[in-house]
Amino acid sequence: MMTPKELFERRKRRVRQALKAKSHGRLRLSVHRSGQNIYAQVIDDERGVTLASASSLEKSLRETLKTGADKSAAAAVGKLIAERAVAAGITEVVFDRGGYIYHGRVKALADAAREGGLSF
Repeated sequence: MMTPKELFERRKRRVRQALKAKSHGRLRLSVHRSGQNIYAQVIDDERGVTLASASSLEKSLRETLKTGADKSAAAAVGKLIAERAVAAGITEVVFDRGGYIYHGRVKALADAAREGGLSF
């Protein structure tokens, strides 16, 4: 029987493999969530470079948010990553949810990023 961590890693590999097949050279918006915070990065996999990033740990967000582990924090991070990506000239990305289910905080981040101007 597989442990929960092994199952998560398997899901993550499966999602990334599908993204690489369908991305057609677009950049990747990667999401990581922990029990206390949420993080997002726009990554160029061909060059191996992070072009924009945002997290609920940033001072500007920490001062306004009650906690970094709820939907409002995820929406704030999504809005911030979209602003930074658009400022860097990025509008088309593929959404990499990792091994996380597209629900709750991950969905809130994705919806806020779409509202902020990213297309995926």
